[in-house]
Amino acid sequence: SYGAGDHVLSGTVNGTASFTMRAQKMAADSNYASIVRLVERAVESHAPMVRLADRYAVPFTVVALLIAGFAWFLSGDPVRFAEVLVVATPCPLLIAAPVAFMGGMSSAARLNVIIKDGGVLEMLARVRSAAFDKTGTLTQGKADVVVIHPASRSSSETLQLAAAAEQYSVHVFADPIVAAARAQQLELPDVTNADEVATNGVLAHLAGGAVVRVGKPAFIEEATGSIDRPELRAGETAVYVSVGDELAGTIILSDPIRPHAADTISRLRGAGVAEIVMVTGDVAPTAESVAQTVGIQTVHAETTPQTKVEIVQAIRPRPVLMVGDGINDAPVLAAADIGIAMAGRGATVASESAAAVITSNDIARVADVAYVSRRTVHIALQSIWMGIIISVGLMLVAAFGYLPAVAGALLQEVVDLVAIVSALRALRAHKGAERDRAPRHEPAQADAAAV
Repeated sequence: SYGAGDHVLSGTVNGTASFTMRAQKMAADSNYASIVRLVERAVESHAPMVRLADRYAVPFTVVALLIAGFAWFLSGDPVRFAEVLVVATPCPLLIAAPVAFMGGMSSAARLNVIIKDGGVLEMLARVRSAAFDKTGTLTQGKADVVVIHPASRSSSETLQLAAAAEQYSVHVFADPIVAAARAQQLELPDVTNADEVATNGVLAHLAGGAVVRVGKPAFIEEATGSIDRPELRAGETAVYVSVGDELAGTIILSDPIRPHAADTISRLRGAGVAEIVMVTGDVAPTAESVAQTVGIQTVHAETTPQTKVEIVQAIRPRPVLMVGDGINDAPVLAAADIGIAMAGRGATVASESAAAVITSNDIARVADVAYVSRRTVHIALQSIWMGIIISVGLMLVAAFGYLPAVAGALLQEVVDLVAIVSALRALRAHKGAERDRAPRHEPAQADAAAV
């Protein structure tokens, strides 16, 4: 259900209530249109695995010609040469891989994961390192204001100034600050100009000429000089507010960790992902407390979009998976070998730059789609080799004269059908992903969320 001030996704059906809605995007920019574009790209994609399967064509052709040539040479009958080649079908090489990958992409879609390119499945199956953003990715991105520490201004004035600036922000902490101000029925000052400084905060100019900064301590210290930083508990984040060259106050928010976050990290490790790190723009104490709760040892905090890219590019072993959700994650999602965007809160630039998009708020889908990828690649290779082995067996039978050309032509179609049916097993890969999930019970996360 939606409340006043919420963003309504296109395609939403209203019940009996009446309300006023303001359109903020053109139809082409809607969440629905974005998903349609992702699907179109997925349909048009040509998986690298298909090109890999094509590599089997040359050795398979050589083997077929050798068997046919020996059959002709030993029997002295040129018909034997033709009978061998009739059953030397290359169709398993041409059909099995694309059918399996389309089945895997369909299976991923059943898990609310849209894969843009079939090659992502093969890359995901080989992933050896992973990096996660924190806010809105490992955490729910639905923070609540829990306390305000006043400085040069009162608590209500600090919240009032912060809400005035955060009206113009797309950061996940903007909405709860604005909501807290509305809950206290605070009248927000007029803002003449506001600019969101990526990974730092919001710089707003009020109608009276005052300049307000809301965001990270380093961003505030550019105007105020050194400031005190309060002690934070697990799951808490501090947002600092300044007016001119004075610290107005500090707003403490609590952002619960997503259910299944710890289980997702555990499943990825169990699947062979050797290195898992957190890369976040948030302050170190908050980042480290969340990382410890979900089971991540390496934390890179207070990063910028550029340093995120540098950190992810330096991670070894490769391929590297990056999971994020916000506009600040767009560059690193594009730079990683595989980028997955958490787009449950709506389409963002992150969704456009990522290789795959999770359209729900369930982070467990990261581990699910990794499982689907491994299963799909296994099925594709299995189907290719099954077709090759059957074809070679039939060629040997034909080489000894036990398989007439007409019967060979019919059996060739059977081989193709077997390869296709085998590849279609990828349509059920999502069933295995759901079985792979651990029991839904994570006491450590519940404790963090309760702080």
